[in-house]
Amino acid sequence: MKQRLLTFTAALGLVAALAPAAHADTLQDIKARGKFICGTMGTAEPFSFQDPKTRAIVGYEVDMCQAVADSLGVPLELKLIAVEARIPELIAGRVDVVAANLGWSPERAQQIDYSHQHFVSLQKVLARDSDKDLKAPADLAGKRVSAVRGSSSEQGARKFIPNVEPVTFKDPSGAFLALQQGKVAGFVGSELMLVKLKQQAAASAVPAKILEPALFVEPWGMGVRRGDSAMLGQVNKVLDGLEASGKAAQIFDKWFGAGTPFNMKRDFRIEAIKG
Repeated sequence: MKQRLLTFTAALGLVAALAPAAHADTLQDIKARGKFICGTMGTAEPFSFQDPKTRAIVGYEVDMCQAVADSLGVPLELKLIAVEARIPELIAGRVDVVAANLGWSPERAQQIDYSHQHFVSLQKVLARDSDKDLKAPADLAGKRVSAVRGSSSEQGARKFIPNVEPVTFKDPSGAFLALQQGKVAGFVGSELMLVKLKQQAAASAVPAKILEPALFVEPWGMGVRRGDSAMLGQVNKVLDGLEASGKAAQIFDKWFGAGTPFNMKRDFRIEAIKG
């Protein structure tokens, strides 16, 4: 009986050792490590992408990560991750926070905690301009559409387009190429990305159009390990401070405003996501 008790106790200790780091204090880990590791994509202009001149990864979400690092008084380290690896990398503790086009969804909110929204994305559909019968997302019912694998765009296509057949790709370039080659009837993605792709396609043999209205509206937040209240509180404090000081609007204008390819006006505030 005593041996069984010892074995059971040892097993409990092993389970505790192997349990996810959700209850660990990430802030203490950052201070002990001496740097803040933020997971981002590096391929999603203007959120995080490689500057062609400096070769450094820059962008809107990079600036958000930098603000968190500055608040902690440590250097920022960016870890580039694929769309489908965003949540696994966070849960495994290989990044402290994820800032990688992370749209809120009920399913994701059961796995991780979300910061306040730092961006609000209109998800739309890009189609070939020659397809005159396609005027709205609903016209894609029963057709094939492309999307980035593991993205909320893929989930949204399945949810909002009846009988759709999503064809997924590792990155936006593959999904866009599939549209140009006629392998799919539409490409579902964020409006910002589609606007740029439409501009690129204007002078090509396959011009494109954006279908209206938006398929769905998606708030984006920074991802934190579930239950890590201290880290979540720190991120929200930084984001709220950027909003209150006007710095958030300045960062938005830097990447999206007049003088950029997007020429957008900010029509949202940093605030809690209403799920």
